Amino acid sequence: MAAVQIRKVEKYFGATHIIRGVDIDMEDGQFTVLVGPSGCGKSTLLRMIAGLEEISGGEILIGGRVVNNMMPKERDIAMVFQNYALYPHMTVRDNMTFSLMLARQPKALADERVRKAADILGLNDLLDRFPRQLSGGQRQRVAMGRCIVRDPQVFLFDEPLSNLDAKLRVQMRTEIKELHQRLKTTSVYVTHDQIEAMTMADKIVVMRDGIVEQTGSPLEVYDRPANQFVAGFIGSPSMNFLPGVLKRSDGDARVEFADGMSLPAPTGATGQDGQKVIYGTRPEHIDLAAGNDGVVSEVVVVEPTGADTQVFTKMAGVEVTSVFRDRHAFRPGEMIRLRPDPARAHLFDAASGARLAV
Repeated sequence: MAAVQIRKVEKYFGATHIIRGVDIDMEDGQFTVLVGPSGCGKSTLLRMIAGLEEISGGEILIGGRVVNNMMPKERDIAMVFQNYALYPHMTVRDNMTFSLMLARQPKALADERVRKAADILGLNDLLDRFPRQLSGGQRQRVAMGRCIVRDPQVFLFDEPLSNLDAKLRVQMRTEIKELHQRLKTTSVYVTHDQIEAMTMADKIVVMRDGIVEQTGSPLEVYDRPANQFVAGFIGSPSMNFLPGVLKRSDGDARVEFADGMSLPAPTGATGQDGQKVIYGTRPEHIDLAAGNDGVVSEVVVVEPTGADTQVFTKMAGVEVTSVFRDRHAFRPGEMIRLRPDPARAHLFDAASGARLAV
C-alpha cells in the first residue's frame, strides 16, 4: 500500500487547459472518489496517475516516489476499466494470470494468487469460462480479480459500474467497498454518480472544469458544502435554491424573496444587510408547517416512491422539491405551507456562489 500525492498538477491538450493546478492528498489505505460532471477532468487525472497520460506540470507521487516519468508498469498500480478490457480468447483463469506471466512469476505463485482472488470474488466456478460466457457483473469481478492477483500498491477504478444496470450497480458498489475493507489497498475511484461517491468513499474530491471545488468525507461535503456548485451536485434529489436578499435588523436576519415572502436566515449564516444571496435547503430538510407558519407553496406534482413521497411545489416563484417520510395525498394546484429547517439550511453569495457561514 502507498499514499498518493498530487502536487499542482496541470494538463493541456494543445491550447486547452484541462487540469488546473490540482492538489490532492490520498492517504495510505484510503478509498478516494473523484466525482464531478462529464468533462471536469476526473478521468484525465486518473489516467495521469496511471501513467496513461503525460503530465504538463506539477508532480504525482506514489509511495513517496515521483512517478511523472515512470512507465505505467513501473508504478505498481492496477486499473479497472469501464469496459472491463478482458482478453476475449482467454479463460477467466488466463485473464487473471496474464500479468503475472509477463512478469515471469512462478506458476505456483500465480495459481495461489488466482485461488485467493477467486475465493474473495466468488469466481471459483467461472475460472474455465471465456468472457463471452459471463454476465456484466461477472466480467467486472474478473477485471477486479486481475488487479488483485498483482497485489499492487494502488487500485485505480475508471467508472467501472457505468455499463451495468441499476440493480447490479448497487450490488457491485457494495462488493467493491467490501473488497476494499478486506484488502485495505489505497484506491482511487472515478465516477459522475454522486450516490456512488457518497456510499463508497472515505474521501470525496469534487471537481469542476479541471479544479478541485472541495475535498472531505462524504458527510462533511454533504453537510457543509463549500459553495453552491458542490451543494447542488452532492445529494439526491439535489438541493433547492431560492434567490433573495439578506435583511438584517436589530439582531434578526431574514432572507426576502421577489414575491415578498421571507424566511429566517440559516443558523450561523454570515453576510451583509442588502446582500444578494441564494437560500439553499435540501428536500429532506423541509417540513409541513402548521397554521400561518412557513411559506405558502403550490403543489405541482406528487411522486410516491413507497419509502417516501416527493412533492414538487412552487415556493417564492421557484420550483422546490420536498421529501416526506409520511404519505400525503396532495393534489396538483393545492396550496400547502412549507417550512425549511433553518438549522440545516445554507446561504450562498449570489455573485460568487461561496457559502456564507462562520
